[in-house]
Parts: sequence; structure tokens; C-alpha cells
Amino acid sequence: MNDVAERVKGLAARDPFVTLLGAQCVEAGPGMAVVRMTVGEQHMNFNGTCHGGVIFSLADTAFGLASNSHGRLAAAIDAHIGFTAPARAGESLTASARELNRSNRIGTYRVDVRRDDDGLVAAFTGTVYITGREHS
Repeated sequence: MNDVAERVKGLAARDPFVTLLGAQCVEAGPGMAVVRMTVGEQHMNFNGTCHGGVIFSLADTAFGLASNSHGRLAAAIDAHIGFTAPARAGESLTASARELNRSNRIGTYRVDVRRDDDGLVAAFTGTVYITGREHS
């Protein structure tokens, strides 16, 4: 495993919300991260599908890891999601984040959330402010 992947996976492992979500960072590199989870009964809404907040949180986790992969602390300043299909209990979801643009202070990212059959569940875009602080 390279240093970037190790550092990013370490960020995910130290995040209590990632643990609560039941997610795991399975791949990472400069400007990218892949996070997976299995939808459980605790993630369902009253319609019998995965709650949109869970899907947003999965996408946001991948976004946060990708944007912080360069070593400087990055904080979200904008995020949008479009839901395209439901997810159901027992399905695995994969959020794949990739960097679209990064300057000295601003970064823009796209995250696709897909089921194992490659069906798109949600498309997320986010922007971060990049601080001058390094991760500890």
C-alpha cells in the first residue's frame, strides 16, 4: 500500500461516523477515494429503501477522504446530490470520489454511488476550502 492510501485509510479508520455508518475505505490515492458499505435494516426509511441521508453520508465520506488525500486539511463548503435509483437492504454500495479540479485553496470533486450491478444510485458534487494546515 502506498503512503497516500495508508494515510487516507487511517483517516477513515479514526472517524467514528464512518464506523457508525458501517463503511470502509477500500481504495485511495491522490485526489481519489473509494468507500463501501452494505445497506442494513438500520439504514432504511419508512418507504423500505435506504434513507437518502445514508447515501449522502457515504458520498460525503468518499468526498472528504479524496479531498484530504493531499495531506492538507480540506473542509467542505458546498455539496449537492441527485438520487437516481433506490438502494435496498442487503445491497452493497460503493462511493467512488475523484478530483475534478484543485487549486491552492479550492477543490471540486465528483462522487458516484453505485450498486454492485453498477447501477447508479446517486451523483454527488462537492467543493472544499483547502487550509494551510497539514494533517496530524
